[in-house]
Amino acid sequence: MSSINPRPDNSPESHEAQRAQLESLETGQIPIIFDAKPAVRIPAEIWVLLSATFFVAIGFGLIVPVLPQYTKTFGVDELLVGVVVSAFAFMRLITSPIAGRLTDRFGERTMYSLGMVIVAASSFATAMAGSYTQLLIFRGLGGVGSVMFTLAAASMVVKYSPPQLRGRVSSMWAGMFLIGGISGPFIGGLLAELGITVPFVAYGFALLVASAIVAFALRGAHERGAKDKAAPPMKFREALQLPAYRATLIFGLANGWAVMGMRVAVVPLFVASLVPDEPWVAGTVVAVGAMGNVFALQWAGRASDRLGRRPLIIAGLAVAAAGFVMYALTSELWFVFVASVVAGFGSGLAAPAEQAALGDIIGRERSGGRVLAAFQMSQDAGQILGPIVAGWVVTMFGFSWSFAMGAAILLMALLAWVPAPDTLKRH
Repeated sequence: MSSINPRPDNSPESHEAQRAQLESLETGQIPIIFDAKPAVRIPAEIWVLLSATFFVAIGFGLIVPVLPQYTKTFGVDELLVGVVVSAFAFMRLITSPIAGRLTDRFGERTMYSLGMVIVAASSFATAMAGSYTQLLIFRGLGGVGSVMFTLAAASMVVKYSPPQLRGRVSSMWAGMFLIGGISGPFIGGLLAELGITVPFVAYGFALLVASAIVAFALRGAHERGAKDKAAPPMKFREALQLPAYRATLIFGLANGWAVMGMRVAVVPLFVASLVPDEPWVAGTVVAVGAMGNVFALQWAGRASDRLGRRPLIIAGLAVAAAGFVMYALTSELWFVFVASVVAGFGSGLAAPAEQAALGDIIGRERSGGRVLAAFQMSQDAGQILGPIVAGWVVTMFGFSWSFAMGAAILLMALLAWVPAPDTLKRH
């Protein structure tokens, strides 16, 4: 026997549904009632993390243009400047396994706040360094804190993101870092006019603000998420049995090598070789690539939530590889700008889907500090090795071969994803 839904609802949609039910009863037909599921919304915890990430991204961008100049004030050559820049990533790489274990043991919120405080202290100390050795040590310690809060943040994004919105959240998270990468250096350059150490002090305060946001705003979320600890953390060996995770590790290496490494280290040198007397052009090319990334992020995350992670990852890697091939085939500046947009667009397609796939693999019910740490290590390794190997190839064979190698690395990751199943189906 059919009955009208007794739930009080004065909306026009409800009145229309009730009229349809009455008409069906009068004609002797049995109505079929569909109760629409409530729309899934982005949780408040994610908005808190995005707010904190904004301060982190802006703060990190502040010191990018001034760190090499500040290092030079200690009377060292370009090689030792590069050592200071690499020390941060190197310490992230070697401490990732420990940070992953600590995240699984003590929880994401604790490790996030602790990591933030360590990097903030490192930034303040860097501003007060009295020698090159002190600068190197303080900067390296910042890498330790960085990997702690990075892994904790990634783990919390996985925990609090609804699976059907994970791609969209990953796009928004990447977008925050992109904002920092674009606007941070500009603001940092202005602050440097007040003193070369001012951006480091500002970075430290930005990190303390981000730490406070997470420490206080997620206290209730920490208690609500305590039940998640009942499930054991995902082990690296367990994740490694999944083809999608193995493809994810290869993606991390390729992304760090080409997108995060060569784009920053080799592309500016290539542009400088084409236009030697216009140093601003190299920065413009990199910024144009970032704009291509922005265009892709507008819809890539949502598309991965609808279509699956794998199609977006494969398409993004193919487009990014095409951008590097375009670099290899040109000596015209206008075509370099086009190649930069293409490579940036491809990266923007693939990165959010890959981050969402990693979240799918771990799931919301478990922590995955070690699994996330291994992915971060693969990306950091690529970011360290890529510029070094690519630079050697440029010296020996020229820029074209270096960019061709970058394209091959990206295609290697694409081939690893071809046989892997789409992780979105796991939910």
